[in-house]
Amino acid sequence: MSTNPTPNAGYPSPEQKDNRKVIYGILIVALLATWGYIIYDKSQTRETVTLLETRIENVDSARNAIQQEFLEVSAKADSLTQTNIQLQGALADRSSEIQKLKGNISSILKKKNASDTELAQAKQMINELNGKVDGLFAEIEKLKGENQQLTSANQQLSAEKTQLTSDKQSLEQNLSSTRKELDEKVDVASTLHASNIGITAINVKSSGSEKETSTAKRADLMRISFVLDPNRIAASGSKDIYVCVTAPDGKIISEGSSFVTREEGEKTYTSKVTVNYEQGKAIPVSFDWKQSTKYQTGNYKIEIYNNGFKIGEGVKTLKKGGLFS
Repeated sequence: MSTNPTPNAGYPSPEQKDNRKVIYGILIVALLATWGYIIYDKSQTRETVTLLETRIENVDSARNAIQQEFLEVSAKADSLTQTNIQLQGALADRSSEIQKLKGNISSILKKKNASDTELAQAKQMINELNGKVDGLFAEIEKLKGENQQLTSANQQLSAEKTQLTSDKQSLEQNLSSTRKELDEKVDVASTLHASNIGITAINVKSSGSEKETSTAKRADLMRISFVLDPNRIAASGSKDIYVCVTAPDGKIISEGSSFVTREEGEKTYTSKVTVNYEQGKAIPVSFDWKQSTKYQTGNYKIEIYNNGFKIGEGVKTLKKGGLFS
């Protein structure tokens, strides 16, 4: 029996070939679409990355600009506060506000992911900071100007005070000199003057009666009298009167006491009499002086002193006397 081979046995049929072509075409189209999408997606991604990079650069640029501006105004503010450490009152309050504002700006700029809003806020605060710093600077400069004026005025006042002090010292010296001269004149003018000087040798009898004598051997004491003339400058009160008696031998009769004269220096005296003087009135003075030894023959010189000046003098002569004198 013969067999006839089956048509297209082991070979694809024409219909099968057509189906494969379609499938291959679809696959190719899908592959191309996929690659196209991938290429498009990569292109979009690249654009997005580029935009992001541009945005980041812009943000960094803005941040850097704001940071630089902040550094400049911050340095200006620090310079103000460092050179004017002793700010007081309202100026100190303004300085505190500036420091607080600096802190707020610095907090924003330290953020790595600061938003545009925050950067804008920082920019606004920097402008405010600039205004406050300029205002504080202007106020400080104004105060410096006023201080210079005050310093100048103070220097002028100091110079005037120095001149016034010098003038005062000069006036005080002149016044002191004038007062001293006046005091000296008053002192000299207040010196009393003695007039009507009387010197009497007295012989005292055994009965106590007294008799004036001119002989040395009969003289028992000397009675000295004078009048202190009126003086309207000398103040009332006790006045010391010194009496110096010089014997005929030229020696002052004294027990060693002395006083100081204006012209002769230190001098011993015979008697010191304290008188209760009344200003502007004549005061009579009388006292007795008796020496311990016999009186000498010759002249007894009597000198009267007050206030260091000699105010009067007199002489009493005692004779030798005869047998019956």
